[in-house]
Amino acid sequence: MTKYKRVTGMRDVLFEDQPYWRFILAKIQETADLFGYQRIDTPLLEQASLFVRGVGAGTDIVEKEMYIFEDRDGDQLALRPEFTASIMRAYIENGLHTLPTPLRLWTTGPLFRHERPQAGRYRQHSQFDVEVIGEQDPAVDVEVISLAWHLFTSLGFYGLRLYINSTGCPICKPAYIQTLVNYFSDFADKLPPDDKIRLQKNPLRILDSKEAATQPLLEKAPRITDHLCADCAEHFAQLKTYLEAIGRPYEVDYRIVRGLDYYTKTVFEIKAAGLGPSQDTICGGGRYDGLIEELGGRPTPGIGFGSGIERYVIALRHLGVEPPPEPLPKVTVSYLGDEAKLAALRLVETLHQENIGALITPGDRSLKAQLKSANRINAAFAVILGEDEVRAGQATVRDMSDSQQITLNLAAVPVWLKDKLR
Repeated sequence: MTKYKRVTGMRDVLFEDQPYWRFILAKIQETADLFGYQRIDTPLLEQASLFVRGVGAGTDIVEKEMYIFEDRDGDQLALRPEFTASIMRAYIENGLHTLPTPLRLWTTGPLFRHERPQAGRYRQHSQFDVEVIGEQDPAVDVEVISLAWHLFTSLGFYGLRLYINSTGCPICKPAYIQTLVNYFSDFADKLPPDDKIRLQKNPLRILDSKEAATQPLLEKAPRITDHLCADCAEHFAQLKTYLEAIGRPYEVDYRIVRGLDYYTKTVFEIKAAGLGPSQDTICGGGRYDGLIEELGGRPTPGIGFGSGIERYVIALRHLGVEPPPEPLPKVTVSYLGDEAKLAALRLVETLHQENIGALITPGDRSLKAQLKSANRINAAFAVILGEDEVRAGQATVRDMSDSQQITLNLAAVPVWLKDKLR
């Protein structure tokens, strides 16, 4: 046993999981291309203040979960805990506001949060993230939701359910928050300690509480949709109209607020059937119309979502969805003797230059052992080289499906294999 172990909350993605990742990332790329989204990548490291300013000082991410450290230059840096603030920083810094709007962006990559590890939730986890910048039309909200819906359907999820809400805007949200505080303050003696803290620091988060003692209070809590300003109410009404126009079923969930301060107006979650109540939320997002301005840019609306890829893998396994196997080389080159080994190395190099996947079995194993290796990777053909054959400029090619063999001129093997594999 090694004395070195994985850091708590991190994980190794071994080769048996890689076909799922390959399948998922390919579907993500296909979906992004279908909807006309462009890829952007941001650094793992950002100034810690970016997330304090963007995500919110009273959020769990900033107060409990961010990995923050001082580098050798004395700067306070953070491992990226979420994508949106990083992408908005890139948008401002790189002058992307000069591009035509809406700007449709997507990315994937690792995020870091120091939270309690559990199935599908790790301290280093990967997300698929989508952002649309520069458009307030609720039709864009529907587009973002439809992109997520299309991806999940193509991956094999079923029983998808969409939940929507509005969190208002800086005009109407403060008054609602005060109404919420007033309501729960009357029941302060019944609130669990964590919800008392939420009520003081980030009152909207109490709507997302899982505490049993709080659930009866939430049933009669004031709903933000009853306190929206005219602009937010109109936006929410249009969102519902557009969803109905494309036949996308939805349910208004007055308790969806999302956990970050930058959300305004539309917030949504998508759940899938067959995953259990603790794992069924596979996507969450919403609008952040004031975030770019908060970070020093021009007032610019935006909407997006994040969705954990590790959770996709768990869900696909749970649902019995088998990804396509990873493509392995279809040709092996076996040899007997030192002279044949040199010829085998040259042949494998030639095959690779011709874009033919090929492997050689090193270690001077017996022919039987080398052919077993060919079977193990489900090779279509095994090229066999012996000393006499190499001297004669020939090679034996075995069809692994029926063990039939043919003798070819050694120089003709790449062309023959390319034709057969085509």
